[in-house]
Amino acid sequence: MNLAILLALVPALAWGSVGLVNTKMGGSAAQQTLGMTFGALIFGLGTMFLYVMPNHAYMGREIWTVGILSGLVWAVGTAGQFLAIKDLGVSLAIPLSTAGQIVANALMAAVVLGDWKTGKMWVIGIISIAAVVVGATLISARDKALNSGIAGQAQAKSMTKGLIYLAISTVGFMIYFVLPNFLNKINYISDDIKSKNSGVDYMTAIVGPQAIGQVIGAFLIVIFVLKEADKMFAKPTWKNILTGLVWAVGNIFMFISAANPAIGQTIATTFSQLGIIVATFGGIYLLGEKKSSYQMRLIITGTILVVVGAIIIGNINNFV
Repeated sequence: MNLAILLALVPALAWGSVGLVNTKMGGSAAQQTLGMTFGALIFGLGTMFLYVMPNHAYMGREIWTVGILSGLVWAVGTAGQFLAIKDLGVSLAIPLSTAGQIVANALMAAVVLGDWKTGKMWVIGIISIAAVVVGATLISARDKALNSGIAGQAQAKSMTKGLIYLAISTVGFMIYFVLPNFLNKINYISDDIKSKNSGVDYMTAIVGPQAIGQVIGAFLIVIFVLKEADKMFAKPTWKNILTGLVWAVGNIFMFISAANPAIGQTIATTFSQLGIIVATFGGIYLLGEKKSSYQMRLIITGTILVVVGAIIIGNINNFV
């Protein structure tokens, strides 16, 4: 297999493993969020000092603004996702989170950024979104045996709470993903800054400021929302630095693949969505999250639909 293709698959493996790693590291959602941002900070500052500054990429106030703002909303998305994992488990929370992000980001790209320029793109895009939504519905299906009784009521309550956390998480990640391009669309970030070196300079320049925003956001959430200031420097926080580093590995290989002419942004983004497979089946087989044979059939079908929908959305510019 082509080396470039293998490298482009690293983000899927890394990002799909985040929920698995943070669950293994343990701790509360607050400790996991803060620890992950510490890992991201190590990566972000390393990128800034070892790549961005030596290559003299632009680091003006616009870069710091988009970086810190996107880091703040990323912290919201991550905290919501980790809270959802506590209620839903990795094999359910991460696939639903991924599906929500695919749908939200596609709609934002179409409506706010104006990326869907033809009627054909809109038709194909809506069909793809429908496939993702149906897939997510199948993945989230409960076992028939638990649809009634006390156990069913408890699971339904936990499901509702988890879905609320996921909704908050999806909004945070949606803003995180769309913000760099949206600020370019409204001309806060000039086309010259955004497009230099095929966009690699811009996307790597914001990583350092973004990591600082992630840490600030995590501290604010842990102290004022989750109210765990007294436990935020406990051992699980430091262990979850590994979670942040795993996420960061996916991030750097995403940049490498997007900048590689043999891969490009579209294929790199599409491949990264395959992390749903790692998270879904890793949660079931590595973390021992129990699923009935009925649920497994629906999960496999739903995962296929989400992946197919993501691939089509990722290549929608080919349908102009």
